[in-house]
Amino acid sequence: MDAPLLSALADPARLRLVRLLAERPRPVGVLAQLADARQPQTTKHLQVLERAGVVTSQRNGQRRIYALRPGPLRDLAVTLNQLADIADQAGGFRETFERYGANLDVERRAAEAEGWADGRSFTFDRSLAARPELVWRYLTEESLLARWWTPDDLRVSELVFQARPGGRIVQEYRDVEDADGSDLVVGRAEGAVEELRPGEHLGYRLSPLLPDGSRAFTAHIAFDLRPTDTGTRLETQWRLADSTVESADFIAGIEIGFGQSLDKLAAVLAADA
Repeated sequence: MDAPLLSALADPARLRLVRLLAERPRPVGVLAQLADARQPQTTKHLQVLERAGVVTSQRNGQRRIYALRPGPLRDLAVTLNQLADIADQAGGFRETFERYGANLDVERRAAEAEGWADGRSFTFDRSLAARPELVWRYLTEESLLARWWTPDDLRVSELVFQARPGGRIVQEYRDVEDADGSDLVVGRAEGAVEELRPGEHLGYRLSPLLPDGSRAFTAHIAFDLRPTDTGTRLETQWRLADSTVESADFIAGIEIGFGQSLDKLAAVLAADA
């Protein structure tokens, strides 16, 4: 994108001159009158616009007449429209951002006392193109869990999953573009495995941690795997307990975030299959 052009157009006085020149070429003196400005000041603004390539000028006797060059404006408009289209694409990150914002507003208004979300549940259902034995590995093996166990905009930065009753679970995650770990940790959760029936059922509890290290809430999460003709039906249920007032921001993202994680799991399994 043309930085000098953007800088030139950012000044309201210069933008006013561009609007006047869009109507027709005009001399400096007339432009100063129409813009209600002093002529020396107007001349300086026009020189900035000319250096940016958006206007051109020629001398006509004692006067210098300026005219608008529409090409750079059209090029800028094309670039801005492209950026808007990228941001506005269906299912894109902006749409997710706005959905989370709407959920956040609802949950924050509801979080008036300790235990406000206790007993709430979230259910997820996915058809996966892999047999239960392979799905089970992706649910319990650390190297495979790390490939899908975050929403689209995050990455796993630390992971412990001890696949045995009472086994320890630690999940830390960062922004997916924070390659060197210099940005703040986005979140951390700790928990433990509660139930295992390999290839059939997995249950564990997981608690996101607040900045002071205390638990925001506890999620009891259960996965049930059922074989199908095309692979596996994975049914997942979250049940919340021990919710604090501060847990609203976390709870607002469960449906979106874990849904994205399961979609990543489905995509990874389909690619492997």
